[in-house]
Amino acid sequence: MPRYSKKSQQKVKKAMDEMKRGELKSGRSGKKVTNPRQAIAIGLSEARKSGAKVPKKNS
Repeated sequence: MPRYSKKSQQKVKKAMDEMKRGELKSGRSGKKVTNPRQAIAIGLSEARKSGAKVPKKNS
């Protein structure tokens, strides 16, 4: 059984593409995101908000 749904994979891909184009901004500060891991985290966060199947955050 896959850990991430198709919808969440699409959200992460979209966030990564935006980062590569230099369009992805971080939440509060609005700074440009350059770290791929941060782009993945933003994509997963958006997927969680939209109700996609995503494992819970490690705390």
